[in-house]
Amino acid sequence: MADTGVPTPAALRPPTPTQPTPAGVTRSDSSAAPTATPPASDPSQFGRVDADGTVYLMAPEGEVVVGQWAAGDPREGLAFFGRKYDDLVVEIDLISARLADGKASGEQAMGVLAKVKEGLAARSFVGDIPALEAKCTALESAAEAAREANRARRAEQREAALAARRTLADEAESLSDSTSWKSTTERYAAIVEEWKALPRGDRSSEQELWKRISASRTAFDKRRRQHFSELDSVRKESVAGKRALIERAEGLASSTDWQRTSKQLRDLLDEWKALPRASRSDEDRLWKRFKAAQDAFYAARTAAQEAAEEELSINVAPKEALLVEAEALLPVTDLKAAKRSLRSIQDRWDKTGDVPRSERGRLEGRLKKVEDTIRSQDEAAWKSTTGTVATDAFGQALERLQEKRDAAAARGDAAAAADLEAQIASTRALMGGA
Repeated sequence: MADTGVPTPAALRPPTPTQPTPAGVTRSDSSAAPTATPPASDPSQFGRVDADGTVYLMAPEGEVVVGQWAAGDPREGLAFFGRKYDDLVVEIDLISARLADGKASGEQAMGVLAKVKEGLAARSFVGDIPALEAKCTALESAAEAAREANRARRAEQREAALAARRTLADEAESLSDSTSWKSTTERYAAIVEEWKALPRGDRSSEQELWKRISASRTAFDKRRRQHFSELDSVRKESVAGKRALIERAEGLASSTDWQRTSKQLRDLLDEWKALPRASRSDEDRLWKRFKAAQDAFYAARTAAQEAAEEELSINVAPKEALLVEAEALLPVTDLKAAKRSLRSIQDRWDKTGDVPRSERGRLEGRLKKVEDTIRSQDEAAWKSTTGTVATDAFGQALERLQEKRDAAAARGDAAAAADLEAQIASTRALMGGA
C-alpha cells in the first residue's frame, strides 16, 4: 500500500525496527551474517517527486504515488524512498548469499522472500521493480532447490536411520539367547542409546522394530533373572554344605589320631571341592575357617612328629655301631660266615628301633650297600653250583637217549630212531642254554 495523504512528521522518520533494514535481517545461527553494502541506487531513474513533496514510483502498471515528503527539500524525500528500496535489495542479497553458503535453509529463505514480496506489492519505495522481481524469482528457485535437496537428504537420512534400526533389532534378537550376562546387559543398554541418537523417521516402521528389540531384551532379562535366581539358590545350598564341612573339620582339629584324621580331612577337602562355589565374599570367608581347622590339626601333627623325631635320635648311635660291624664284613672272605653275621646285625638293627627321618636315608643306605654286596656274591655262588648240576643232568639224559636211538636203529625201527634223534637235538640245545 502506497504512503498517501497529508504529510506528517511520523511519515518522515527513518525506517523503524519493523521496517526492513540490513540490521533486521533474520539470521539462522550465531555466526556473522554476510555483509552487503547498500546498492545506493539512483531513485530518480525509477520515480519522481513533485514540488509539493508527492513521491511517485514508475511501476510496470504505471505511475504510483508512494508517499508524501514535507520535511524539507523534495529531493530528500525521493532519496528516502530510494533507501527503502535499497533495504529490500539488501535483504534479498543477504539471504541469497547465506543460502548459497549453506548458512540458511530453504525455509528461512522463503520466509525472507515472502517479506520482500510483501514490500514489492506495497509499492512504498522507489526503485527498479523488474530487477528486484528478478532477484526474488532467482531466490525462489534457489530456495526451492535447497528445500528439495533438504527433503532428499532427510529422506536419505531416514532410510539410513531405518537401516541402522533394523541392524540394531537384528543384533538385539541375536543376543536374546546369550549367557554372557554382564556384557550382553551392557550391549542392550548401548543399543537403546544408539536407537535414541538416530534421526526419527517412519513412526510405524520404527514401532515394529522397537517391538523386536524390546521383546528380545525382555526375553534375555527374564533368562538372566532366572539364571541368577537359580545361582543364588545353588550358592545358598553350597554355603550350607560348606558350613557343615567346617563344623566337621573343626571337630577334627584337636584329634591326635594323626593317620586316620589326615585321611578324614583329605576326604572333607574332596567334598569341599565337589560343592559349587558360593559368592566371592562367602567363599573367601568360609574357606578361611575351613583352612584354619586344617592348619590347626596339621600344625599339631607336625609338632608331635618333630617331638617323636627328637626322641628317636637316641637310636642313631647304636645303629652307627652296627654299621661299623657290618662294613667290617667286606670284602667277603667267608661267604657263609658273612651271611650269618649279617643276619645277626639285621636282627639287632630292627630291635634298636627307628631313627629320625633326617638320618634314616643315610644310615639305611650304608647298611644296604653291605647287604647288596653279600647278596650279589651269594647269587654268583648259587648260579655256579646250579650250572654244574644242570650240566651233569643233561649229560646223563643225553646218554640214555643215544642208547635208545642205537637200539631202535639196530632192530630196524626207523621211525623211533628218528624221533629219538630229534629228542637228542632238543636236549643238546637245552644243555647249551644251561
